[in-house]
Amino acid sequence: MAKESKLTARSFEMKLRKLVAGLGRDRENDSCVACERCVACDSCTFCSDSERLLRCNFCVRCVQCSDSLHCRGSRNLNGCQHCVDSENCTASAYVVRSVALSGCSYCFGCVGLTGRDFHILNERYERRDYFALTEHLSRELKL
Repeated sequence: MAKESKLTARSFEMKLRKLVAGLGRDRENDSCVACERCVACDSCTFCSDSERLLRCNFCVRCVQCSDSLHCRGSRNLNGCQHCVDSENCTASAYVVRSVALSGCSYCFGCVGLTGRDFHILNERYERRDYFALTEHLSRELKL
């Protein structure tokens, strides 16, 4: 049944502010298995040093990611795999130091791409050249 009390604009604003102020205060993990030094994670396995993950596996030093696995040092990922130092990516895999990618794989230092593969700094490379160059860059950047 619906609540019978009136919700006014003022009471709505007060309750919303209270909810926002409390965000992140519940620091306990819920339904996690073998996670270490994680806070406020839910339904994760084998993650470490992460915060506010949901259904992630084997993630390290990640924040606010969901349904992702084997990611490292990343933030706000959704449905990603094997991402390193990336942010705001969705349904992407094997991306490194990239931002706001969607449906991409094998991207290094890319921003804002959708449905692309084998790109470095938003430029397309042949598969063989991509791996040779990113191996060199990874060593130079100490990734």
